[in-house]
Amino acid sequence: MPKLPRLGSRKILAILFKFGFYEHHTTGSHINLRHLTKLHLHVVVPSKRLIIAPKTLKSILVQAELNIEDLF
Repeated sequence: MPKLPRLGSRKILAILFKFGFYEHHTTGSHINLRHLTKLHLHVVVPSKRLIIAPKTLKSILVQAELNIEDLF
């Protein structure tokens, strides 16, 4: 299993948008995303972060039902 890459909020949001997510609303410093067709998916991404912690990135991937390979 490859290591998690060091990504910022903007890059993660761009990847999630490509997989069919859209910005549902913003609460404080977090952006809440929903999926267009898979209505049960709800992902929360911290905004304005240069680098997301690896455990936070893994949590985002679990919420989005994505693999590490999907990031590449």
